[in-house]
Amino acid sequence: MQTQILTTGTGESYPITVRHDLLNSIGETLTERIAPCRVMLVSDENVAPLYADRTAKSLEAAGFFVSRFVTPAGEESKSVRVFGKLLEAMCEAHLTRSDLAVALGGGVIGDLTGFAAGCYLRGIRFVQLPTTLLAAVDASVGGKTAVNLEHGKNLAGLFHQPIGVYCDIDTMRTLGDMQLRNGAAEAIKTGILGDPGLFDIFENGNYEANLEAVITRSIAYKAKIVAEDPTEKSVRKLLNFGHTPAHAIELLSDFAIPHGYAVAIGMSMMTRAAKSRQIVDSETCSRIIRTIARSGLDTKCPYSAKEMAKIALLDKKASGRDITVILPEAIGRCRMEKIPLSELETLLAEGLEEQA
Repeated sequence: MQTQILTTGTGESYPITVRHDLLNSIGETLTERIAPCRVMLVSDENVAPLYADRTAKSLEAAGFFVSRFVTPAGEESKSVRVFGKLLEAMCEAHLTRSDLAVALGGGVIGDLTGFAAGCYLRGIRFVQLPTTLLAAVDASVGGKTAVNLEHGKNLAGLFHQPIGVYCDIDTMRTLGDMQLRNGAAEAIKTGILGDPGLFDIFENGNYEANLEAVITRSIAYKAKIVAEDPTEKSVRKLLNFGHTPAHAIELLSDFAIPHGYAVAIGMSMMTRAAKSRQIVDSETCSRIIRTIARSGLDTKCPYSAKEMAKIALLDKKASGRDITVILPEAIGRCRMEKIPLSELETLLAEGLEEQA
């Protein structure tokens, strides 16, 4: 699969490519778009031993000069401290504005690398090479970059679009069950938002046998939304379905609950709340909750509405005294609902009902 995603109102675009055996030819593929230059290859301690050498070899064979930055795996590396270290490494590698950062890994690496690339020298180019299902279906596409602060997730960041996203499907073969489920949650979200056929793959319980379809359908939907709304002024807010409670859950668990698992809980909560408010019918509510659970994900929240609402006051989706939440109406259709921040705890409490 290859598609073009519109990045700005100026008509600029970048390729999103999904295919097998892509990393072994990534250097040659990139030279179709840019001249060889200095590259900072960013990865983590789990991914680097698997894929960094072959990626660097391909880049160097095509004429790129490669430096490497490897950080510990996990959400802890998505921090101001590691962000600073990466910027210093870019300086030490003598990267200029004509050079390139390459994110090889999951969502943490993509967010960290993109944010550093957007800030270094006021912006250099970067490329996404997602190696997890979560990054492939969601985090690598759309230009959202960020690191976490002590008060919340993704509170320091910017929109900085990559010059390309290249997903090697073969990297999915090394993922464990937890990593697959982590990505499955975001793909289920996409199905609920706008692709009933994608939702069917999960409802029928055979998504692991259809990873290529899951990835390509998820990317196609997100690319369409991002092209219409690159900086989340309107329709792109739909992609935050389940994320208001999810980000609070992640922080409250000290990130012991991974992002996808937290999103699954958040979607379950927003679906129950939509049912409580007669926005979605009981049958659809049951289908959503059942499909999330069938995919090996949690649907029950271990925290109180009060705890989550307190954290959500710093949520990026809050604006003044209001916050926009996403509620499902049917499989393939959701609505944006702006509510006063004072009502958020009540909404979250409605989402906790029927958990027993």
